[in-house]
Amino acid sequence: MDSDRRQARRDPRRRELARRRRRVFAGLSLLLAAATVAAVALLAGGGSSTPSTSSVPSVSGSARSRSAARGSSSAQGSSSSTGAPTGKPGTESAPILMYHVINPPPPGAPFPGLYVSASEFAAQMQALANAGYHPVTLDQLQAYWQHGTPLPAGKPVVLTFDNGYQSQYTNALPVLRRLGWVADENIQLTGLPPSQGGLSEAQVHGLLAAGWELDTQGFSHADLITLDATQLAYQVAGARKVVQQRYGVPVNWFCYPSGHYDATVIAEVKAAGYAGSTTVVPGWASPGSDPYRLPRLRVLGGTGPEALLSELASIRSDPPPPPSYSG
Repeated sequence: MDSDRRQARRDPRRRELARRRRRVFAGLSLLLAAATVAAVALLAGGGSSTPSTSSVPSVSGSARSRSAARGSSSAQGSSSSTGAPTGKPGTESAPILMYHVINPPPPGAPFPGLYVSASEFAAQMQALANAGYHPVTLDQLQAYWQHGTPLPAGKPVVLTFDNGYQSQYTNALPVLRRLGWVADENIQLTGLPPSQGGLSEAQVHGLLAAGWELDTQGFSHADLITLDATQLAYQVAGARKVVQQRYGVPVNWFCYPSGHYDATVIAEVKAAGYAGSTTVVPGWASPGSDPYRLPRLRVLGGTGPEALLSELASIRSDPPPPPSYSG
C-alpha cells in the first residue's frame, strides 16, 4: 500500500519532467531550423543583404534542353509560315515599271505620254496578273537577291510611281489593293502641292498603310548633273532625311529625276546611304545589276495590256544602263 502511494506521487513528477523535456526539445528544434534557414539565405546572397540573381534556382540540364527545344521548334514554325531566308542569294530577274499620272491627259498637257487612264492601268495590272506576275518592293527584291528571302509566288515585278501625283493614291491604289499588290512611291518633296495634283501627307500615310514602299526623287526634280556639290547634297541626302523624319520610313532607294546621272551623282547617292537608285533606261533588273543604275520601263499612255507584256519580253535582254545618262 505504502509503495503504491509512493509510486502515485512519483508518476506526476515524471510526467511533468517529460513535458518539460519535450518543450525544451521543441524549442531547440525551432532554433536549429531558424539557424539553418539563415545560413542558406546568407550563402545564396553571397553575404549581402540584397538578393542576388544567384539565389534564383537554376534550370536543370534536362529542363533547359526541353525549353530550348520548344523555342527552336516555335521559331522554325514561325519562319516557315512566313518564308525564312535561305541564305542562298536569289537569281531571278525582274522588270521595274515606271508610272506617273493615272488619269487621262488634260488638253494641252506638255507630256501626254506620262498619263495613263485608270481603266488602262487596271487592264495592265490584270494582264500582269494573268501572265503570272506579282509585284514586290525594291527592298523585297534586294533581300531576295542578297539573302534568299522568299518573294510572293509568281514572277517578280516592281511598280514604281514617280513624283507623287494624287492620282496615284486615288486611282492606282484601289486597283492594287483589290489585287493585294504593293508598289514603290518615288516622292518629290516640292512642286506638286495637292492643289496641283500632288499627294497630301495623309495620302502618303495611306499608301504606307497599304504596304507601299516610300522612296524619293529629291526636293524639286532638279537636273542633278548640273548642280554644285552643296545643291546636289541638298537634293539627295537632304531629301532622304526629310522623308525619313516626316514619315518614319527607311527611304533606301533614290530615283534620278528625268533619269539624269553621272559618276558624281552616283557617288552622292552612295554617300547619302541609299541602297541603290533607278534610271529611265529600259531593261530588266537582275542580281548582277549595278544597284545604282537599275533599269526601268516607262509605261506610256495608250499602251494596251498585251502591248505591255510584249514590251516586257522585248527589253529583257537589253544591255545595262550606261555609266552616265543625260537624256
